[in-house]
Amino acid sequence: MQQPEIKEIEEKKLVGIKVSTTLADDKTSLLWKRFMQSRDAIKNNKNEDLYSVQIYGEKFMKEEFDSQSVFEKWAAMETEDHSFIPKGLQKLELPAGLYAVFIHHGTANEFAETAKFIFEDWLPSSQYVLDNRPHFEVLGEEYKGPDNPDSMERIWIPVKEKS
Repeated sequence: MQQPEIKEIEEKKLVGIKVSTTLADDKTSLLWKRFMQSRDAIKNNKNEDLYSVQIYGEKFMKEEFDSQSVFEKWAAMETEDHSFIPKGLQKLELPAGLYAVFIHHGTANEFAETAKFIFEDWLPSSQYVLDNRPHFEVLGEEYKGPDNPDSMERIWIPVKEKS
């Protein structure tokens, strides 16, 4: 696994739908199915990239997160602004900040291996700690679907320098 690129981003404005879920009772495929039926209603999107966003909260930050912990999961697209929110969709703002950007190559089932590298290998030995902001994946042109071994997505992990 390669080292991440460290990037500072400006605030991003997204429009999409959310669901409360757990790792044990994962509602991701249902969420995406619902979102894909509405995405054409988004008229002020910046590009065709899809955003998969997770908002974990305090339990995750305190490392008390497990398969039963509830978190918010979003399926969304980045928009120019929030002047137009189609019916049934909601706005989400990703705050500006520092991110470690990793590339996951492979299927959704292989994602656990990438996450293990990020949180158990890279993060503890890096000069960074997690920051309490949303985590997200960008599914761009290289994303070919959750079951395609040639699929690629960018994983954005919120970080701040160790004090």
